[in-house]
Amino acid sequence: MEPDIQTLFTIAGIGIIVGMIHSVLRMIGREDWANWMTLIGFVIVLYMVVNFIQNLFQHIQRVFHFF
Repeated sequence: MEPDIQTLFTIAGIGIIVGMIHSVLRMIGREDWANWMTLIGFVIVLYMVVNFIQNLFQHIQRVFHFF
């Protein structure tokens, strides 16, 4: 199984964008919105990581023939 580099770059991109939006929102005094934005970004990345781990476990099951 080759590593999915596109997924890793997508996660990193989401992290950078969310970090920038968080900084801008804190500068203009919207700390509550900044925290919500960070939480939403975390949930999106967590969903992507869970799907990635699920695919990994399915691949491991196929390799070792666990049904």
